[in-house]
Amino acid sequence: MKAFVAGATGETGRRIVKELVQRGVPVRALVRDLEKAKQILPSEAELVTGDVLQLESLKSAIQGCTVVVSATGAAPSFDPTGPYKVDYEGNKNLVDAAKAQGIEQFVMVSSLCTSQLFHPLNLFWLILVWKKRAEEYLQSSGLAYTIVRPGGLKNEDNADAIIMSKADSLFDGSIPRTKVAQVCVEALFQPSARNKIVEIVAKADGVAQPFEVLFANVA
Repeated sequence: MKAFVAGATGETGRRIVKELVQRGVPVRALVRDLEKAKQILPSEAELVTGDVLQLESLKSAIQGCTVVVSATGAAPSFDPTGPYKVDYEGNKNLVDAAKAQGIEQFVMVSSLCTSQLFHPLNLFWLILVWKKRAEEYLQSSGLAYTIVRPGGLKNEDNADAIIMSKADSLFDGSIPRTKVAQVCVEALFQPSARNKIVEIVAKADGVAQPFEVLFANVA
């Protein structure tokens, strides 16, 4: 296994890279700023410069990898096209590049409530709408996939238990980014994670379960 990680210098992406390195998985991290990436990412990660909006560069960058993890997402800005370009077009390009490479599995970080058109987050340039479109494009691609929909993201880790459920069944809650990274990486090792949408939050009163059980329990 060799993992290609998009959005690698983001708050969630960098944790995914770290988790992969800790699991002994070779990582190629797609970055736009090489010097920034060297300061943020583990030295074991292979760095490649590129942009998810440039399909041809992705096709060459992804060569030799066997799985893809996409943690790419539009940064908050006043650009109304940001979510469309990054969350949809960027992920669409990643899916197309993954198909061309014959990637074995594609893990995408999305968000809770992508199916709710009137969610307040859609006031920010329809961000959930474009995440949902990206999910649908991946699902129809023919690639083996796992779509991870986390609740509100926290930078600080905690001891809360991960709660995992099927699509459109969790509507609030939060989760540390470290736990999101763990779920994304575990999805690459758990056969029962394939071709599923999983929604995740963390709860202090939750019951901790092994990842194989969490994934297997999602219909």
